[in-house]
Amino acid sequence: MRTSRMLMSTGVLAAAVLAGALHPAIASASEKWALNGTFVATSNGEWATTNDVFHDERSVRSIWTISSVCSYPTECTGTVSSDQGWTAPIYQTGGDWYVKRTVENWMPCQDGTSAPGLQVFRFHGSSPGGDQTDPSSNMLVGQDETTGLAGACGRSLPLFINMPFKLVKQG
Repeated sequence: MRTSRMLMSTGVLAAAVLAGALHPAIASASEKWALNGTFVATSNGEWATTNDVFHDERSVRSIWTISSVCSYPTECTGTVSSDQGWTAPIYQTGGDWYVKRTVENWMPCQDGTSAPGLQVFRFHGSSPGGDQTDPSSNMLVGQDETTGLAGACGRSLPLFINMPFKLVKQG
């Protein structure tokens, strides 16, 4: 009886030591896949389209602080905080990162009211030339798309604005 307890204790101790040794490796891999730090986010209004027609919009540049964790290289979740005063969830699926948020008072109406818009940032790591996907890159590129509600402001079609988007890690 005493021998079996000693063997069980030794087995439990060995499992605990092994789990402790493996935990840093798992955390390290997760950190490698995650998107964390401070980034400059730029939505380029010079190449914007409004309902699929080129139309200049105001370019927007902001600082994002991103904190995320990953359970797999293409399955990550976290939070983005912008220096523009908003916070939104961030997630990665299928190699692309997504940030979705509601923009209050986004679409002005003729009667003086306004309607919200859904802003979706979609981006992925890019090679320095921007011609290939590179998940380990400190530069991410994609789209900043904002859509108004169909029927808002008495319009049957939704307003849709799309701008090229770039995210560059600082430091």
